Amino acid sequence: MIYITKLIILATLLLPELAQAVNVPTVTLGVKDAANPAEVSTALQVLFVLTIISVAPAILLMTTAFTRIVIVLGFVRQAMGTQNMPPNQIIIGLSLFLTFFVMSPVFNTINSTALQPYLDEEITQEVALDTTVEAMRDFMFSQVRENELKLLFEVTKKQQPEDRQDVSTMVLIPAFLLSELKMAFQMGFMIYVPFLVIDMIVASVLMSMGMMMLPPIIISLPFKLLLFVLVDGWHLVVGSLLKSFG
Repeated sequence: MIYITKLIILATLLLPELAQAVNVPTVTLGVKDAANPAEVSTALQVLFVLTIISVAPAILLMTTAFTRIVIVLGFVRQAMGTQNMPPNQIIIGLSLFLTFFVMSPVFNTINSTALQPYLDEEITQEVALDTTVEAMRDFMFSQVRENELKLLFEVTKKQQPEDRQDVSTMVLIPAFLLSELKMAFQMGFMIYVPFLVIDMIVASVLMSMGMMMLPPIIISLPFKLLLFVLVDGWHLVVGSLLKSFG
């Protein structure tokens, strides 16, 4: 312990001289008053870009199949009563890979019609962005429900659209999210039913045997896991999720 303390003290004393000999660069971050309107505009632009970068992943995930998949997988874990098994990292990772699988046709379309032509300087940035948004709109329109679109148009007191072009993206995205939430909760209810039946049967048996102090979850958990394994639960859940986007 004494030798370690001496080494730390020696390194602390030699650190400034070592930094001067090696010419270690420094990084400074400061805030000063803007001298002209151009500097104010630049600062606001940087702040805006940083804000967009911070929320961009969430915006992209909300316009894909991720919402439905992660909610349904969360319902599966909660219905089985396994608490943190599988862990959140596994649930989110599986949801991301399933999202990439579902969205692969859309991503391939974006890559072939927007990204690659833009990188080859065949189209402008505005055309590439419009093509990307149109591809995402086509996917959202394939999953959105008419009732959700009607609700948002009624709330905003806008005229009902005649075709897809009359539906703005700012209206389509929340309508798509509402549709995804509704579908996810419907699938979650269907997942809950068999596990709920097992809990009720176990609770009834324990009450009939006079074992009221024993928590039913302790007895029902192995039976729910056994049922899930016997019916190949993950295969059924993932297959139902993928088919729901067809």
